Amino acid sequence: MTLTLLWAGCALGCTFGVASRLGDFCLLRGLRQRLAGGAAPQLQAFALALAVALLASQALAWAGLADLGSAQLVRPQFSLPAVLLGGLLFGSGMALARSCGARALVLLAGGHLRALVTLLCLGLAAQATLTGVLAPLRQWLQALGTIHLSHATLAQQLQAQGLGLGLATLGAAAVPALALLGYALGPPALRRTPVQLLCALVIGTLVAAGWWLTAQVGVDPFEPTPLTSLSFIGPVAEGLFYLQLATGRAASLGPAIVAGTLLGAGATALATRSARWEGFAQPRALAASACGGVLMGVGGVLAVGCSIGQGLSGLSTLAYASLPACAGIVAGALLTLQAHAYLFPALLEPSHETP
Repeated sequence: MTLTLLWAGCALGCTFGVASRLGDFCLLRGLRQRLAGGAAPQLQAFALALAVALLASQALAWAGLADLGSAQLVRPQFSLPAVLLGGLLFGSGMALARSCGARALVLLAGGHLRALVTLLCLGLAAQATLTGVLAPLRQWLQALGTIHLSHATLAQQLQAQGLGLGLATLGAAAVPALALLGYALGPPALRRTPVQLLCALVIGTLVAAGWWLTAQVGVDPFEPTPLTSLSFIGPVAEGLFYLQLATGRAASLGPAIVAGTLLGAGATALATRSARWEGFAQPRALAASACGGVLMGVGGVLAVGCSIGQGLSGLSTLAYASLPACAGIVAGALLTLQAHAYLFPALLEPSHETP
């Protein structure tokens, strides 16, 4: 992998870290706001970022600058039970840990030591599921209920039905993007917070920038870079593995994005004077962070992505495999939040410590 691509990935992650920290970008917080019955600007921000990611990514495909059908997340063959289970596990872990993998990186950069526990457990569980003791279980689950698709994305499906590339791309992206924009910009909550709105626009654009980078920057015909964009489960695990066994191993794009996210979020925390050390008030908070990290690591591998990797990058390709993964993530988070709201109502109360 070329040094240019690694530096570009670091810059991409740095920009994501800045925007995520400034805009408090967090799907989980939006779901909590929705459950609490009030305005949900974080959920609207996520919808806006997804709409921008979808439109920009499909525009790249239409212009021939990125073949989204070749992205790692786009799979014509996948196990529906494994993807759903993975999404449920990830969503539940996200609610327990009070952050997803990306948000944990942003919080850690500001001194949040609970996020460090979450990330360590996430990386360990993800690596164990990919290549370690849990790999046989993963392989068994991924062999169940396998779906074989003739076309892996909605755009490919429409193109196969006789529409040209431009019409297929427009038809596939227009309806969901308009619906997302209507939800994001209709209620006034997000429009009242221009910084949050701007950061959501930036994050959505970064998803398309990730596709463009891996398709156009530092292309090596002898060592092609898989088409990827923002995602954090595999890269966090790979980054931790690289820290331990860097000798003889080449650096890769995912850990570069992770490092950039830490740098950007850390610089923003210092610049805004929001950096502060935070730890665990009670042992059960430590257990929740650790268990949440493990569930996200295992679930993220089974779902082939996280709330960013599937929720933004995956859906921006209009891949069918991303739909059950995202449905599982949202369902797992909501079920866990509701269970905790019944047992521990304080989980839904606003708190500066809660991401």
